[in-house]
Amino acid sequence: MSRTGLLLLVIVLFARTTSAQGTPPDPHAGHVMPPATPAQNASGEPATPIPPVTAEDRAAAFPQGLHGHAVHDRAINHYVLFDQLEWQFSGDTKGGIWDIKSWLGGDLNRLWIHSEGTSEGSSLEEAEAHVTYGRSFSRWWDVVAGVRQDFRPGPGQTWATVGIQGLAPQWFEVQATLYVGESATTLARFEVEYELLITNRLVLQPLVELNLYGKSIPERGIGAGLSAAETGLRLRYEVRREFAPYVGVVWHREFGGTADFSRAAGDDIGGWRLAAGVRTWF
Repeated sequence: MSRTGLLLLVIVLFARTTSAQGTPPDPHAGHVMPPATPAQNASGEPATPIPPVTAEDRAAAFPQGLHGHAVHDRAINHYVLFDQLEWQFSGDTKGGIWDIKSWLGGDLNRLWIHSEGTSEGSSLEEAEAHVTYGRSFSRWWDVVAGVRQDFRPGPGQTWATVGIQGLAPQWFEVQATLYVGESATTLARFEVEYELLITNRLVLQPLVELNLYGKSIPERGIGAGLSAAETGLRLRYEVRREFAPYVGVVWHREFGGTADFSRAAGDDIGGWRLAAGVRTWF
């Protein structure tokens, strides 16, 4: 076969192959095209103006009965917490404990009423009541001022009260209070509590309390300096949020002159006790 015939044969075969393959695929096939953007005028505003919001539109967005939260309103609320209603055991010694806190007021200003005390058998050993005015000065803290009345031990005594209370970082509940009584007698009390959630209903609550007196009060069996310290660990189960029985251990100890007064009277200066009680609020 001549060179010319061979060339013609190659051209014919190439033409048949191209015809069998058909039109090459569209490289954009299967791509989803983005929707067309609204037409805009030269200033960049939509060519079709957006209608203004009407009263009917607002009513549909915020139906009747849907209200916002009123901040710092004038509503009067109240809260009563029986933080400790318990019975303590230590050998042959048994006694009751109560610690009740309550407030009445609004978001910023509140009247606080607090009572606590202890009993030994059928005898009332310690009892005190506080009535204070509290004013919130930050998101988590209040300043309080008022009066405290001691009923036991010894003769009654009235104190002027000023202090702060609130939530420290890491959710520690802190209360620091200064009391000034007759003859320039002073007392400083520090309390720290924490609530550790083991489960949604099981809560472990440690507590530490310190009492320091500026000078001795012999008629009440109290010495100057660190008078008493207490630490406790209570485990409660919240049957409901408002009702929680608990068990725990408490260590209480008197120090310095207060311990000397107790020894002279033949009283125990402290030690470990088991505790069982209930915590409730409304």
